[in-house]
Amino acid sequence: MADQDAFTFETDFWKDESIRKAWDDIIPGEPRKTIPYVLTKEAIQKFARAVGETNPLYFDEEYAKTTIYGGLIAPPSIHILLMFACTPIDDWMRSPGTINAGQQWYYHTPARPGDTIRLVARALDKFIKKDRLFVVHDNVFFNQKDEVICTGRGWTIRPR
Repeated sequence: MADQDAFTFETDFWKDESIRKAWDDIIPGEPRKTIPYVLTKEAIQKFARAVGETNPLYFDEEYAKTTIYGGLIAPPSIHILLMFACTPIDDWMRSPGTINAGQQWYYHTPARPGDTIRLVARALDKFIKKDRLFVVHDNVFFNQKDEVICTGRGWTIRPR
């Protein structure tokens, strides 16, 4: 079994395209398949570096212990990494050609190293506008204590 600290993302999004749901197959209200993910300090720090975050709350354990958080936390934008880490390769949100048409995120409890993250996600609606295929979807990330880390709603334009 692969070590999750060495978790790497597939970069060839076309590789599994044929096993993902097309727009016609997406059913509003139907939960998406998700998988739990153990968030590591290494993943948090690698993500923070990749997006240019330098806040010591993400890197300096001694400093983080002196703050209201009492220890290391992840940047709020960690949901970007979690969206892929918590979904299998056949998830329709991974389809090549998907365009982010807007999103709103709300942050609640910080994610921390060692948290087991669970995603509850579904399509809420789908519609056609100006010959484009839209899906409205929501996402809620929880930790192992069932505390909400963040919630989001987004709109994507789907490939044909």
